[in-house]
Parts: sequence; C-alpha cells; structure tokens
Amino acid sequence: MENLTSNEDLLILEGLKVTPQSKTPAFILLLLVYIFIIVSNLGLVALIFGSRSLHQPMYLLFCNLLINDACGATLLIPHILKDIFISPSKRYIHYISCVAQAFCAHFLGSAAHTVLMIMAFDRYVAICNPLRYASIMTNRMVVKLSVAAWGSAFVTVAILLGLTIRLSRCRRNLPNLFCDNASLFSLSCESVIINNIYGLGYTVLLLGSSIGSITLTYLKIAAVCVRSKNNALNRKALQTCASHLVVYVLLLLMGFIIIALHRFPHLSVHRKLLPILGHIITPALNAVIYGVQIKEIRERIKAVQINFV
Repeated sequence: MENLTSNEDLLILEGLKVTPQSKTPAFILLLLVYIFIIVSNLGLVALIFGSRSLHQPMYLLFCNLLINDACGATLLIPHILKDIFISPSKRYIHYISCVAQAFCAHFLGSAAHTVLMIMAFDRYVAICNPLRYASIMTNRMVVKLSVAAWGSAFVTVAILLGLTIRLSRCRRNLPNLFCDNASLFSLSCESVIINNIYGLGYTVLLLGSSIGSITLTYLKIAAVCVRSKNNALNRKALQTCASHLVVYVLLLLMGFIIIALHRFPHLSVHRKLLPILGHIITPALNAVIYGVQIKEIRERIKAVQINFV
C-alpha cells in the first residue's frame, strides 16, 4: 500500500458513497440499465444498417447519436460498477488513464451537441427545401457532416485537455466519481486562469452554436409550416422534429445543471450523482424516443419481433 500511495502518478477518486446494504441492489440496477442502453442503442444501429429502407440521411446521422450514447454509457457505468465494491481508500486511477477518461467524457459530450446540430440541418433541408433534399443530402454529404461533427469536437477537447496536462500537480485527490477537466486542473497549485478562460470560451462556443443553430433551424421550419398551411406537411414536420427536439432539450438541461453544480462546492453529492443520471437517462431515453416516435423504425422493430415470434 505504501508503494501505491507514494506513486505520484496514482490519483485517488472520491467515488460514490453507498451503504453496505445498498451495494448489491445498486449494482444490479445499474447493470440492468447499462445492458438496456447497449442493447437498445446498438440494436437500433444494427437495424438501420441492416434495413435498406432505413438507409436515409436522417437515420444514418441518427446512428452517430446512438453510437455516442453507447460509448458514453460504457465510459462511466462499468467504472462505477467496479467502484461500488471497492473501498474508498483503494479507488486509485493512473494519471494517464484519468486524462484519457476526461478526454473521452468531454469529447463524447461535445459530439452529442455537434451531432444534434447536423441532424437539425438535415431536418431543415428536408422540410424547407424538399425538392433539393436528394441532391443536397447525398451519402457524401452525410459523411462530411459526420466527420465535421466528430472532428470539431475532437479538436476543441484536445486543446482543452492539452492546457490541463501542462500543469504540474500538487494534489492527488479527485473530488469526483470519474475524471473530467475541472477535476484534473484542480490538482494543480499553479494559476489556472488560462484553463478557465479557454474552458469558458469552449463552453460558450459549444452551447452558443448549438442553441443558436438549432433555434434558428426550428424557427425557419415553423415559418415554412405556417406559410404552407399544409396539414400533411405540418404533421410530417412535427413527427420528424419532435423526437430530435426532445432529445436536444434533455441534453441541454442536463448540461446546464452539471455546469451550475460545479459552481457550488457544497453540493458535491449532487454533482456526483447527476453525471450518472445523465449517462443513464439520456442514452436510455434517446433510443426509446426515436424507436417509438419515428414510424419507419417502429415498423421495422415490429417486423423483427414478428420474425422472432
């Protein structure tokens, strides 16, 4: 134990405080939810890629979100399941592993916003420029949009973590369930003003661009629906946009609450619990919302169920 604690590259995670009586029920519940998230999200991806009728830009772009959700849940939930039965004094993580975990957490969180932005663009073209939809949303465009969504998230988060790993460390305790950028630079005794400035700019850019673009998109869609006075068009717009909007609002609310809780140290328990709920509720609901709301996916699920029966 002395060898472990003397190693400055080993950090100590606070972890989640669970009573001995609650450990087994909490483990089973989290495990079942994790299995549901993986099966539902990756099952929908397999369904979309396996059905020619679903090889449409809207569904192919949606696969980005499903994969993101599955990766996000895999990043956090197995880590928490492991820590449930480990003593708080033995919850060590290597610094390099911590940096990698923080990078993945921020990368996947940013990609969720950028993916929803390109999905909103697809809906805008489909409803506002239906005659040009096929010529604009080609397979090549779908690939370009997907690369742009993941690439922009990768670059901005790489800079974010790059600014953090340059700092020296004078502490070893991470006040969180898992590693993130704020927890990492809290280990340093150096000035973190550059990190705070970039982190604020990164957050404003990400949330501002996603809120602005999606709000503008839906305002234009609403204007087209009002001008057309076409009930069929309005129903189609509502059907295809409602699921996307609900998913985005859930993601936005969760993000704002997590950011706000970082400003209140006395709410540390809530700050630990909320990311768990975010990595459980959002991925589980995304698959359910899209699976139930979108007619084509709902019909394919029914067809698969009938074949199995």
